[in-house]
Amino acid sequence: MKISTLCYIEDNGRYLMLLRNKKQQDVNEGKWIGVGGGLEAGESPEECICREVVEETGLILTEYKMRGVLTFSSEGWEDEYIFVFTSDKFSGDLKECDEGELRWIDKKEVMDLNLWEGDRIFLKYILDDRAFFSMRLSYKGDRLLDHVEHFY
Repeated sequence: MKISTLCYIEDNGRYLMLLRNKKQQDVNEGKWIGVGGGLEAGESPEECICREVVEETGLILTEYKMRGVLTFSSEGWEDEYIFVFTSDKFSGDLKECDEGELRWIDKKEVMDLNLWEGDRIFLKYILDDRAFFSMRLSYKGDRLLDHVEHFY
């Protein structure tokens, strides 16, 4: 089971989104997602998201909030726990990302992007500022087969 992080960074009514279009054999290829990545040995989710945001964007998170936990499964890929964060407090200058194209997208336009079907569900909760969530997302290829959600 993989463990990773995902962050939606907000600035002036926009989210920093990443079009995954540069890595080989990427489960997210062609999809728009937040930034983040896998936990390293001995690292907490909070340490991971701060490190990953710097590595992928050049930005330094000064405040962030854990919004939920995803359990992601898809045929042919290793299951994954994903800790989801948001942040609107950061410093630094945006840099080019090795994993794809970074772009600030108006929050009203995010749902128009090529997203995972399950991302549309939990992003709505984030946009509506809902309570902390836990969600299981089960896929076959790009098709969402099932999802179960809990709020705390």
